[in-house]
Amino acid sequence: MAEETKTTQATEEVKQVENKEVKEIKTKPAVAKENKKENLKREFALVNGINISMSRKEAGHICDMIRNKNIDEAIKMVDEVIIFKRPVRMTSREYPHQHGKGVAGACYPIEAAKHFAILLKNLKANALHHELELEKVVIFCKANGASRPYRRGGARFKRTHVMLKLIKKEDKKQEKIKNSKNKTKGEKK
Repeated sequence: MAEETKTTQATEEVKQVENKEVKEIKTKPAVAKENKKENLKREFALVNGINISMSRKEAGHICDMIRNKNIDEAIKMVDEVIIFKRPVRMTSREYPHQHGKGVAGACYPIEAAKHFAILLKNLKANALHHELELEKVVIFCKANGASRPYRRGGARFKRTHVMLKLIKKEDKKQEKIKNSKNKTKGEKK
């Protein structure tokens, strides 16, 4: 009998230890979910357009137009380009026409503007998801060349990678200050 009571006590202790382990295992995923929610909040919003069918030159000029603007203002500007209300200033010599007073060399890259409108709307949705304050952020954008596949007859498609990013205004100023300090230190040596 004494042996039976010892074995039953031992089995009860094992069950208690197993129950504690099960409780610990159940609580760990809950903590991971809380950490995931905290990780979703970021300081920036980012959208990458990869292999978009547009000229890198046109994409670069549209980037110059919307850079350091508010997201709502940029969407409005791109929509105006689509309906021929606002020309995109082209600084190269290829566009000598004058579209309006004080705008020499400009054109309306409508297809590229349509792609940018989609990307900007996605960027705004991304910013709202990450709970950024839209009044305190500006757009940083960059257009890079992508690989160009062949068409019939040996001609090549135009492809561009576009990166749009919303950055806080203070961060932008701090980056400029850091870059200027680094340049002055390099010049003194």
